[in-house]
Amino acid sequence: MGGLKGRDLLSLADLSAEEITALLDLAARMKAGNVTPIATNGYIPVLGLLFYKASTRTRVSFTVAMAQLGGQVIDLAVSSTQVGRGEPITDTARVLDRYVDILAIRTFEQQDIETFAEYAKIPIVNALTDLEHPCQILADLQTVQETFGTLSGLTLTYLGDGNNIAHSLLLGCALVGMNIRIASPSNYQPNDAIVQQAKTIAAGQSEVILTPDPIAAAKGAQVLYTDVWASMGQEDLADSRIPIFQPYQVNEQLMTYADKDAIVLHCLPAHRGEEITDGVMEGAQSKIWDQAENRMHAQKALIASLLGLV
Repeated sequence: MGGLKGRDLLSLADLSAEEITALLDLAARMKAGNVTPIATNGYIPVLGLLFYKASTRTRVSFTVAMAQLGGQVIDLAVSSTQVGRGEPITDTARVLDRYVDILAIRTFEQQDIETFAEYAKIPIVNALTDLEHPCQILADLQTVQETFGTLSGLTLTYLGDGNNIAHSLLLGCALVGMNIRIASPSNYQPNDAIVQQAKTIAAGQSEVILTPDPIAAAKGAQVLYTDVWASMGQEDLADSRIPIFQPYQVNEQLMTYADKDAIVLHCLPAHRGEEITDGVMEGAQSKIWDQAENRMHAQKALIASLLGLV
């Protein structure tokens, strides 16, 4: 994993298929307790968390992962830092570059995280933007792989809004050779540039399909995946979206169209009774809690690789 040392992760497309495979293997070995890289020689690496948006899983999983690596975390609440008072990103990036060893950022615009990466020499990690959520998808791929023993040739169907999760799933699945189907209402499909990027990556090895038909998308799929119908910052649109997205709910009836051994994933938080029923979420085919746990393992592998601890 030496090739990742010092690099940024702004998009899943920043990684090669081989690098994703190696990260997932390292995450699995860490989860099993077979690899425990710990900071040595008096070096205590410091991870900075700069979050402009609310977070439970990302904040806690990064914090615990860094602690298990022998490092420390500084949680930089935007409201209590100068960036919250309008300090330019270029200035904040160059200062934090002198203080911390790696910085995970959760923000709105992808351009902001790209600016951080341009002005800071330390690794910058995308902990969610409105465009992508690469760390989530690393954990998702780990969950699928530990369930089926492979990724290549499987079909993942995502149902719902063509949001940041859909974008990173498109890229991640294309890179590892999984078929990816996105079922969304016609006016809520993913960013076309990312769709085309995924199709280019997948060419000759897997399928990238967009459809407004949730049943057609679910047929024979090994993974059904959903997310909230209104992302952070869109809460005022939530009620108006319910009738539009209702046909895309992951429920017991939709499950009958998927592969008999299919699993269900959700990146959380979930609105039970909207995008997913309580019965499916708590059912035998749900891997949602394993998926949430794997955020910590996948991110531990990522941090260790970017810092050169492995």
